[in-house]
Amino acid sequence: MENEVKPLKRVRVAIIGGGVSGATTAVHLSELGISVALLEKGPGLVNGPPICHLHAGGNLYREISASQCIELLEQSIDTVRLFPHTINRRPTVIATPKSDEGDPQDILNRLAVIQSCYQNLIDLDPRNRVLGAASNYFKSYTESDLRALSKRHQTQHPVEFDDWMIPFAQNAKLDVLKYPVIAVQEYGWSVFRLAASATLVLDEIENCNVMTDTTLVRAQYAEDGWLLTYKNSDDKALQLKADYLVNACGYQTGTVDDKANYQRNRMVEFKAAYLTKWADCDQEWPEVIFHGPRGTSKGMAQLTPYANGVFQLHGMTEDITLFKDGLVSSTAESAQPQLPKQLSEKITHGWQDDAMSSRTLKAITHMEQFIPSFGSALITAKPLYGAQQIPGEDATLRSTDVSFENHNYARVEVVKGSSALEAARKIVSHWSLVDGSNQSIESIHPVSLSLSYAQVEEKATELAVSRAYPKELALKTGN
Repeated sequence: MENEVKPLKRVRVAIIGGGVSGATTAVHLSELGISVALLEKGPGLVNGPPICHLHAGGNLYREISASQCIELLEQSIDTVRLFPHTINRRPTVIATPKSDEGDPQDILNRLAVIQSCYQNLIDLDPRNRVLGAASNYFKSYTESDLRALSKRHQTQHPVEFDDWMIPFAQNAKLDVLKYPVIAVQEYGWSVFRLAASATLVLDEIENCNVMTDTTLVRAQYAEDGWLLTYKNSDDKALQLKADYLVNACGYQTGTVDDKANYQRNRMVEFKAAYLTKWADCDQEWPEVIFHGPRGTSKGMAQLTPYANGVFQLHGMTEDITLFKDGLVSSTAESAQPQLPKQLSEKITHGWQDDAMSSRTLKAITHMEQFIPSFGSALITAKPLYGAQQIPGEDATLRSTDVSFENHNYARVEVVKGSSALEAARKIVSHWSLVDGSNQSIESIHPVSLSLSYAQVEEKATELAVSRAYPKELALKTGN
C-alpha cells in the first residue's frame, strides 16, 4: 500500500473528526488564519449525538457542582456569540415530582448564584447579554400561580415567562408536583443549524481543507511533525503532514489515541432521544423537564419542542434514553471503550423498526404520566442517537474541554457541545499558534458572523432532510 501513497501538502493543524468539537475547532483556528485540514469519516459535519439545549448554567444537572454550572454558563454564552443563528429562544421549565427526593429550593439557591455570575459577565462585556437581562434569568411559580395562568390564552408569539408557562399550566398534572416550579432562560440549540453554520463558514475559508468520507489509517510522529495516512471515499491511501494533531473524534477519541500511542482513561455512554408529532398541540411550548433518579423507572422525563408540533423526548430510564451496558470504560490495553455489539451496530447500521417503535412509545408513555394529553403523540422519525465520551472516571462530569500530550497532540473531550469553543481557544493558547487571539469573538470570527439566518436555515433544512429527519428540527422556534 505504501507504494500507492501520494504525499499531500503540509498544514499547521490537522483535526480528526468533524463533529461539534472538530468543526468548532476548525472554525476558530481557520478564522485566525491558521492552515487547517479537517478529516471526517462521514459525509458531513456535526452528525453525532442529539443536542437539545445550550446548558447555559447546567440547569438539568442537580448532581454537578456550582463551578461546573458556571463554566457551562460562560461557555454557552460564547457559543451563542459565535453561532447566533443556532439558538431557539425559549425557556426551560424545571419541575420536581412529589415522587422525587429532590427539593426545588436547592435549584433556586443555585440559580441565584448563576444569575449573579451572569450579571457579572454582562458588566464585564455587554455583548454577553445573550440570554436576556440577568434579572429575568429565572422565575419561580407556585401551584396557585400556575392555576391562574391555566385560565389565560397564550399569545401568538410568547415573550414573557408567564406567556410560555400557559401550555404547561393547562396540560401538566399540577397536583403531582413539588413547588415552586421554575422557568429559566435555558435556550434550545439546533444541531442542524449548528452543522449548517460550520459547513457554510468552512466552505468560505480557503485555509481550511474539509475532507469528508475520509478515514484515518495511521498517525505517526517524527521530528518534523505528524505524518497521517488516510483513505478517501475511493479507498485510495493518501498522506498528510501536520505540525499539530487535534483528536476530536467524540466517542471514538480513543481510537486515535491508540493509533498515536497515548493512554487515556475515559468512559463512553450510548444514549438516544425520540422524535414525535403531537398533532393536537397548537401552542408554543417551552422545554420541560420532570426530575427523577437517573436509571430508574422514574428517571427524568424531558420534552424538547420544535416547530409544527414536533417534540423530542428523553426518558432517563434503561428502556428509553439509557441502555443496559450502555456506559463502558477504557482498559489498560486500549484508550477506546468498547460498546456492546447491539449498540455499536445502531451507530453504524441504524435502528430496527421494532426497537425504534417500542422505545418511542415508552418515551411517550413516560411523558404522559406528567402531561396526560401528550398521550396522543405519534412517532414521526427515527431517533436521534449516538455515544457521548466522558473523560476520566466520573460519570457525572459535564464541563470539560481539552487535554494535551507531548509531540503537539491534543484531544478535545467535550461532554457538552457548548464547551467546544473553549477547547479551541485553549489549543491556540497552549501551542501559541497566533498572537492577539484574546480579541472579541466577533472580531476574530468575521466569516462566522457574516452569515444570515436565512442562509443558515436553508442549509440546515437541506441537511436535516438529507439525514432523514424532519425539517422542523432545522426551523426556528421561540422568539
